[in-house]
Amino acid sequence: MKDLFGQAILDYQTQNAPEDLLTETSISEEDEMNVSYLFRSFDEMPLLEQKALALTKGKTLDVGAGAGSHSLYLQNDKNIAITAIDISPQAIETCRLRGIKNALVADILTLESEKFDTILLLMNGTGIFGTLKQTATYLQKLQSLLQLDGQILIDSSDIIYMFDQDDDGAYAVPADRYYGELDFTITYKGKKEEPFPWLYIDYNTLQNIAIDNNLQCELITEGEHYDYLARLTIQPKA
Repeated sequence: MKDLFGQAILDYQTQNAPEDLLTETSISEEDEMNVSYLFRSFDEMPLLEQKALALTKGKTLDVGAGAGSHSLYLQNDKNIAITAIDISPQAIETCRLRGIKNALVADILTLESEKFDTILLLMNGTGIFGTLKQTATYLQKLQSLLQLDGQILIDSSDIIYMFDQDDDGAYAVPADRYYGELDFTITYKGKKEEPFPWLYIDYNTLQNIAIDNNLQCELITEGEHYDYLARLTIQPKA
């Protein structure tokens, strides 16, 4: 793994001639992303992210922290005990340079830690699940890191709108996999990473998988671009 995403983040933080990231998926053409977007302040964040941060309470784990903007706000403005994790060493180095006190290079599936009151997965937090089949594995792991009265705040999008419809209104989705399973590719400074799996999941499907794994799922809010924020909590034992 070249960690081009992390390199772009660290280049921006250290003013090392940062360039735009180029992102591409198996169903969309190449798109430019200005890295400064990952360094946005609370006021610059979408309302969906602001809502998630407003609901965050107690000891918190920020999964896939990236440049650390969510963690930084929670630490500095809400005085929350936050642990930021990412699989990118350069992203975590950036988090530390920005002043996040507890930032770790870690994969959520191998994380062994104390329990948390809130676990955040934002900016299409379901993406790291990779495939629909893997979703249950990740939800079970997240649940194992959660206090009994804790919450998982996670966002995603229903990307069905990106597929063509026939005259009867049926969507031309892939027959061999769930339509939200994409291959994602990043290019930065002329280097290109191998495609990696990335999952967008519609709310109803997420809710069904959550229930199957003893989690309650609540729709908190919907954004302007087919996106939504959900809260998962542990199902009380009968």
